[in-house]
Amino acid sequence: MLIIDRFEGDYAVAEDSEKEINIKIRKEFIEEGAREGDVLALFEAFYMIDHAATKKRRDEIIDLQKRIEKKQGHNND
Repeated sequence: MLIIDRFEGDYAVAEDSEKEINIKIRKEFIEEGAREGDVLALFEAFYMIDHAATKKRRDEIIDLQKRIEKKQGHNND
């Protein structure tokens, strides 16, 4: 799974979560409107945003943040 970590000039730096490496991809090969945290899928030499995978990943992160906040809140009681 490729996830956009950040943008550097004309490149997006994407993290390959399976290989645990970063890959630089020229912005011109990425769907317009892509942003940090988007999951990318390669389609005919062009990286498209995988909207379903991006939403799932963001929802999982939000859920994890809520669980951490809830756990920390109980420690403060």
